[in-house]
Amino acid sequence: MPSSQRRWGFFRSLLALSPLLLGLPAVSIWRHYALPAPLVDEYDAAHTPQLSEHAVLAHTRHLSEEIGFRTVGTREHARADAWMLGQAHALKALCDDAVRAEPGRQLECEVWHQQGSGSHRFDILGKRLYKTYVRLTNIVVRISNGTEEGKQHAVLANAHLDSTLPSPGAADDALAAGILLEAARTLVRTPHWSPAHALVLLWNNAEESLQDGSHLFATQHPVRGSVRAAINLEAAGSTGPELLFQATSAQMVDAYARVPRPYGTVVANDIFSSGVLMSDTDFRQFELYLDVTGLDMAVVGHSYFYHTRKDTVNYIEPGVAQHMGDNALALLRFLSSPDSPLPELTTGYSRPTTVYFSFLNAFFVQYSFATATALHLVLLASSVLLVAAQSANILGVLKGVALVGAALFSALASANIVALFMVHALHAPLSWFRTEYSCLLLYGPAALAGALASSAVLAPRLRINERTLFAAQLFAHVGLAVGVQSAGFGSAALFFLSGCSFFAGLALDAALGGGGQGRMGLGAYALGQAAPLLFGTELFWSVSDIFVPLTGRMGADSPADHIIASIVAVSGSYLFPLALPFVQRFGPQFLSRAAKVSALATGAAVLVFALRAPFDAMHPKRVFVIYNENITTNAVSLGVGTSDPAPGFDALVQDIAAFVGASADGNGNATVAEKVDMHEYNGDWDVLYPFSAFLSPYEIALAPHVSAYADGRFHVEAARDIVDSAAGTRALTLVVRHPGIIWTTIAFDAHVLSWSLDDSPPAEHTRHFVKEASFYGEDEWSIDLVVRLGDAAPPGGLQVNFVGVQETAMWPGKAREKAQGGRAMVLFEALDGWLEDHAQGTVDVTLLGCVGGVAVI
Repeated sequence: MPSSQRRWGFFRSLLALSPLLLGLPAVSIWRHYALPAPLVDEYDAAHTPQLSEHAVLAHTRHLSEEIGFRTVGTREHARADAWMLGQAHALKALCDDAVRAEPGRQLECEVWHQQGSGSHRFDILGKRLYKTYVRLTNIVVRISNGTEEGKQHAVLANAHLDSTLPSPGAADDALAAGILLEAARTLVRTPHWSPAHALVLLWNNAEESLQDGSHLFATQHPVRGSVRAAINLEAAGSTGPELLFQATSAQMVDAYARVPRPYGTVVANDIFSSGVLMSDTDFRQFELYLDVTGLDMAVVGHSYFYHTRKDTVNYIEPGVAQHMGDNALALLRFLSSPDSPLPELTTGYSRPTTVYFSFLNAFFVQYSFATATALHLVLLASSVLLVAAQSANILGVLKGVALVGAALFSALASANIVALFMVHALHAPLSWFRTEYSCLLLYGPAALAGALASSAVLAPRLRINERTLFAAQLFAHVGLAVGVQSAGFGSAALFFLSGCSFFAGLALDAALGGGGQGRMGLGAYALGQAAPLLFGTELFWSVSDIFVPLTGRMGADSPADHIIASIVAVSGSYLFPLALPFVQRFGPQFLSRAAKVSALATGAAVLVFALRAPFDAMHPKRVFVIYNENITTNAVSLGVGTSDPAPGFDALVQDIAAFVGASADGNGNATVAEKVDMHEYNGDWDVLYPFSAFLSPYEIALAPHVSAYADGRFHVEAARDIVDSAAGTRALTLVVRHPGIIWTTIAFDAHVLSWSLDDSPPAEHTRHFVKEASFYGEDEWSIDLVVRLGDAAPPGGLQVNFVGVQETAMWPGKAREKAQGGRAMVLFEALDGWLEDHAQGTVDVTLLGCVGGVAVI
């Protein structure tokens, strides 16, 4: 490099690099959110069938708006089932017409309206839970070439029709239901198309009740044995491209590589597989009970409306349906073709040993773990040779690696100290919540200040210059690539890519004669920062898209700010790894000043963010309200809880209490809300168990009255009761009758020796939770159990807490028929309107009318 350029000061050097520092992240962000143009017509200009977003959204709108909230067990849920069955038969008619129009075409469509009952264990959020269901339904369509050979191997594509309690479920998951339907229609309409292997399309009708519909298919449907792979389509957001976040075999990674718009990375797979996201999909049931490989794909952008009343079609970004639909169609076309890997999956599959990632939302790269290991070792050896050839002090480089580690530790510590200050001193947690990337502005300066401060202290003592620190970053990243890959994580590719960039920078600098006196030319920084800027930007935006909204539903006691601060510190260290040697080039005094300036920037950011409100209409706070009638004591209460640690909830609850007291009493008397503990014996919240563990609840006592359900219609009894004193056991059948009540839950303490739920009840005295979800109109379920006699012997008996949701008392899901919801709906309508005005649209509230009690059997 010219000597004059080496003498450039900080600002001039930074200006020279600014096109790269600004341009590459801008390109990465632009491509990260890139979506295709939505198609309206179902045929192109050449009259070739194509998947139409317009048609997909028409189905989505019908399910989520015309039918509405499709909570399992409601009338709307049954209406969606009937509508989808009609669409399935219409698809079969289309298939039959295509065969008649094209004699000799091998094409057959079969329709099943599956209905069944069952039970399964469903551990979630660290809790052991059991599910039972009665006469739930699925709609299944098999598209094949009509031969037995063609039906021998099938790919399963799944979407769910139901929506959760507080949501109309447009993106989650009516969107995917519409995509499956239109993908099937597009294939059937394609002239001469015939599947070599069958497509099994499943519109399961109970995912939100903890995957009952997929369990029903996987354990009872007659074609389940032919399934070799599964594709699950989901949504936890409503914007941006669909993300591949689980791929469980090399064959399925290879299948995904053929889609027109790949968007996925092994990093997402590693994160989801770790369980840190506390989330799950129907894919779990297919893995557990079908033992098949597959792909799990979801829309994840702007997940602030996930499971809220704002999950509506008008918030689904244009192009989202087209992106997911085109990819799903390509997968179905390939996996049903003669080139499909389905036959080789007959004997099972192995977990993938494949590194894969999409690049700029356009290219898909994949290679084996063996190739990755070889590449990493070659890069390591080449790095050693390159550094040695430059007569570098290897010991000094190793000291530099230690400094890099210390800088990362200091960045984490500084960011978390600021998080601690924001939460406990300023009482301003979640100040970054309403803009995903804004957390970078709050915690980024703190992380940089910490990294620079540690470098300012250690670099002079360790006698580490700019070139040594640059080489140290190379060795640190290459070392991480080798170590992480040897642990079996394909995410090591991130460090390999950045290492390649550093290596290229050092090689360029060596080719140009080096900077002299331990200096580096700016060209080395341009090359060295290229990969971190491209891939680091996508990493940060992808992670923040998921984790920032997630903190709004992680619980009132969650360390949300510390999680986000740590993400910023780690992501920032990867995004700008050469910041340390770059600042080092200007001398120790400048390094100290840079650390102080970063600290001042941190203080300014803290002041600005301390004044920010965490929520707005597009990023609402979640509040849960349960109107509970106890038919045992006639007590009536209003439970209010939230799932985030943001300030102001206590005051909001007291305002709600005052409003409710005035509304209920009619004389202006205020009611006080009392904070209650959330534990496994707080039965009022059992309808939301185990998610209820994340809530911070208050209770507002209302005037007692006798519930309409106190007439005996909702109760728990023993239909069979046999005491064996000699064996010390009691065998009984618990029967729950619940007309007009859905999502019933029972909880009891006992040492269960055996029961009809599974073959392995806990081998101890403990508390058991059993949750039910059944089809509309089904009002009875039961379990057989044998308990140790001392736990449930008369006269004390077995104490069973039971609770459920009134089918007609959910707001706003049942607003169209609010007159049938009784007192709960009268209160909900008034409270919802008041809360909308009071919070100015920043609160999304779930309002459930519940009935419960205690039975001693």
